Formats: sequence, C-alpha cells, structure tokens
Amino acid sequence: MIDVSREQILAFRQARQHLGERVAPDRLLEVAAMGLQNTPPTSALLAVGARLRDCAPDTLAEALYGRKDLLQFWSLRAAPYIVPTDDTPVFTTGLLPDDEASCLYLMRGAADHLRRFGMSATQSVEVTAAAVAVVLGDGSALTKDDLGVRLADHVALVLPARLRPLWDEPDGLRSNTYGQSLVRYALSVVSLRGLICVAPGEGARASRFMLTEVLLGRSVPSMAAEEARAELVRRYLRFHGPGNARGFSEWAGVAPAFARASWDLVADEVMAVAVLGRTLSLLARDAEALLTARPARGVRLLPPHDPFLAQHDKITLGRTRACIAVSGALSGIRAYCWWTARSPACGVLRSAATDSPSTWSHSGASLNGFEH
Repeated sequence: MIDVSREQILAFRQARQHLGERVAPDRLLEVAAMGLQNTPPTSALLAVGARLRDCAPDTLAEALYGRKDLLQFWSLRAAPYIVPTDDTPVFTTGLLPDDEASCLYLMRGAADHLRRFGMSATQSVEVTAAAVAVVLGDGSALTKDDLGVRLADHVALVLPARLRPLWDEPDGLRSNTYGQSLVRYALSVVSLRGLICVAPGEGARASRFMLTEVLLGRSVPSMAAEEARAELVRRYLRFHGPGNARGFSEWAGVAPAFARASWDLVADEVMAVAVLGRTLSLLARDAEALLTARPARGVRLLPPHDPFLAQHDKITLGRTRACIAVSGALSGIRAYCWWTARSPACGVLRSAATDSPSTWSHSGASLNGFEH
C-alpha cells in the first residue's frame, strides 16, 4: 500500500481530466471519454473549452450530428451525457440494471405508481421500451413531454381494461396522468438500452429524442454486460480515482449492491492506497501516474457539473459545487468555477473579483457578478 496526499490526488485528477495544458482539437474523443454532463444545455461545450485548444461554438454539434462520433443520451444519474459513440455501451449497458431492485433504484419516486397498476419496475421498462420502438419508429423526434404523452397512449392499449381509467387520471405531478409519469420514470432506464438519444435541434426550447439507430444510420455499438460494467468502473478510477464502491455508486447513480458487483469485476486490477486515513483503490497501472502528477497551471472556467466538480469524495471541493482553485486550494463561488494555479493571472483575477465584480468572458461564455 502507498500513502498519497490530497495534493497528489488533485494533481492526478487534473492531469487525467486534461486540465493541465489544453490539447489539440483532434483529441476531442479523448476528452469526452470521461463522459461530459450537458446540464444545463451547452455546459458540455464549456467543459470541452476548458480542455481543448481552439474550441469553436460548433465543435460539439459537428461531432454529434456531422461526423456522429459523439452521442448524447441519458446516462449517469439519469442526466444527459455526451460520450464517444463507440463508448455508448460503457455508459448504457454498464449501468443497465440486472434485477428488480436495481431497476427500481433507478426509478426512485415510481413505487406508488407501480403499486397502483400491480406492475414491477422491470415490467414498466419492458412495455415502455416496446412503445418507444413504435412511437419513434417513423424517424420522428419528440420532446420528453410529448414523448411521454405518446408512450402513455400506446401502453394504455395493452393494459387490462379495468386499469385504463386510472392510467388516464391526473396524478398531481404537473399536468401528468399516472400513465404519463410512469413511462417517463421508465424512460431513464430505457435509455440505458441505447434505444434513444438527443436529436439535433439547435435553438430548440427543449431537447428532443429519437431512435439512436435512426440518428446514426447504423446499429448502436454493443458490448457484453460484464465487460461494459467493468469498463465503467475503470473509467471512474481512471478519471476520479482513487475511490471505492460507494463513491462509484454515487457517481454512477446506481444501487449500492449493483455498484459492489460491478466493482468486484476489476478486483484483480486494483491496488490499495492510503488517503487521509482511509483506504481506497486505484488501478494498479495508474500508480506511477498518481505519484508523479504535477499540479495544473493556468486559468480554467468550469461549468456546473463539470467532471472535475463531480467528485464523489469531496477531497477536491469540500462542500462547494463550484470554486476558485489557487495552487490546489479551493473556495466556493456563486455559479461557475475558475481554475487557477500559479498563474500571473491569479493576482489580477483575485483583485478584480474582490474589488469590482464584473463580467468575465472565456471560450464564448460569460460569468456575471463573480464572487470570491
């Protein structure tokens, strides 16, 4: 076992997440390999801009809908993620529940709706997936709200007649019926089958969804379940390590038992490290990189839900969601994050932020009312 400090972990994660020096545009897929959460919309572009040289406003759009070597769909924690298309099964199949308990965990909030119809979480996913193939089978793209309405109408056709009146009753969740809410709960799991993705729609008020095969014009990449689950654990450790099964569960948004089973798949690939009095795990092949990592330099604007801010163990950020980082020390700010470390710009940034909050621009994004 090796002992590592907080500073070494910060430096390792910064390096693995490409927050040292910006990389060339042709390495976009390497940057996206850790998964880029796109909440709110366009956040992923800011995350890429913090890591890629010469990042243009259309960088992601071209990769998503031109070359189609990136894909966006609901993934970790039921959030929209952008990942390399070839990595789709890692971020879908790698999360796909293999039993009722794991499925219900991903549909938290749906238990009462399921009881009303005597339906299991697994059954609700099956009927919703079948309906998705029909409703979107003509190549159309629908918003989540419109998709929920169409899916609920289709599922109602296969329900016992005695349940249909209740299916169409308002459930008090916005203007939804019980049926519409239930299929929307199930959609986050259906997405983990690789069936649906975010469709093109620049300037649209709400994201639209379509069949993944229709967008790609080919079959969705696939991978055996155990292989995908093991690779997802490796991605977690590669970009967020050292860690443990609990941290993986929180990062991925999966049931603790499911996370532990996935974790066990890479048991012979990890080594123990001592961190602040705790024992965590690291991919054995990453030991040298951890021990030799150096702190990042320069200034970075990180959006909400940037991979670096989504740390499972709070070693990086304490209780803050966004921060200023100066030589590894972080403090909270209002909405975004400036990454700073041993840069001449730090003094100017700190002075301006303290003395006269203003608008800061970086990679086409603005930050108003910056607070130290």
